[in-house]
Amino acid sequence: MDAPHIPDLIALAIPVFALTVVAEAFWVKKLRDEGRPMVGHTLKDTAASLSMGLGNVAINVLWKGVAFAGYLALYHLTPLRMGTGVLAWVLLFLADDLCYYAFHRVHHESRFFWASHVVHHSSQHYNLSTALRQTWTPPTSFIFWAPLALLGFHPVMIVAQQSISLLYQYWIHTEAIGRLPRPLEWVLNTPSHHRVHHASNPRYLDKNYAGILIIWDRLFGTFEPEGEKPVYGLTKNLTTFNPVRIAFHEFAAIARDAARPGPLKHRLSYVFRNPAWKPEAPVASETPPPAPSGTEAARPSV
Repeated sequence: MDAPHIPDLIALAIPVFALTVVAEAFWVKKLRDEGRPMVGHTLKDTAASLSMGLGNVAINVLWKGVAFAGYLALYHLTPLRMGTGVLAWVLLFLADDLCYYAFHRVHHESRFFWASHVVHHSSQHYNLSTALRQTWTPPTSFIFWAPLALLGFHPVMIVAQQSISLLYQYWIHTEAIGRLPRPLEWVLNTPSHHRVHHASNPRYLDKNYAGILIIWDRLFGTFEPEGEKPVYGLTKNLTTFNPVRIAFHEFAAIARDAARPGPLKHRLSYVFRNPAWKPEAPVASETPPPAPSGTEAARPSV
């Protein structure tokens, strides 16, 4: 069975990203001048986001090939074949979106994975450039899409659907669009739903993990509608626009915490449990252990 040839959709979209980031900046400035309560843009923040995006593109030149080879190896191991017809694409759309939900939720609820994903949440602004603030450690994603290859979806189709999902999620990173008609808000991930996801308000933490369809959040109890005004960023925000520090600060914090004296189970918990995890309070005669040093140390558990 021959798979369809599909161009690199993300690479083709780069000019569109550039034009829309600029256009949005002018439009949001106009809305702010009219008195709309929007965070807007700053030059340093936008430059940091674009730097992270360019770094992600450069790293993915290599990583996408490695990931594709992995999917291909798994595809040849399984006797299953989904084909390339319309039904196969519909099933892949749903399966990919569920894989994205699982990927996204785990990358919030396990600190090791959060260290890669925290990059995307490190801006205190919310605009189209924030969508481009992407990780420089993409290998943490592979295991979440590997089952699709084992189910018999061709690797070319898998990476194409991943690109479609990422392209969809680009436009929802904006303050300039309010709520969509209710039927769309009920089914789709929208700017309103995703503003909640990027907020550090206590009621919004670890909510709305959706890629394209918000139905997974509704099904699995992680949906939260937009109510109070979102406050974007982390519960303990970064004070730097240095792309290298943005990319690796949480990995460094994990290493510091894991190196502290204490039992092995505590060291491993600092690495793999919820980003807000800390050991139970010791009895009065013991010295209390230090709190985690990462950007999400004060973040409540899910």
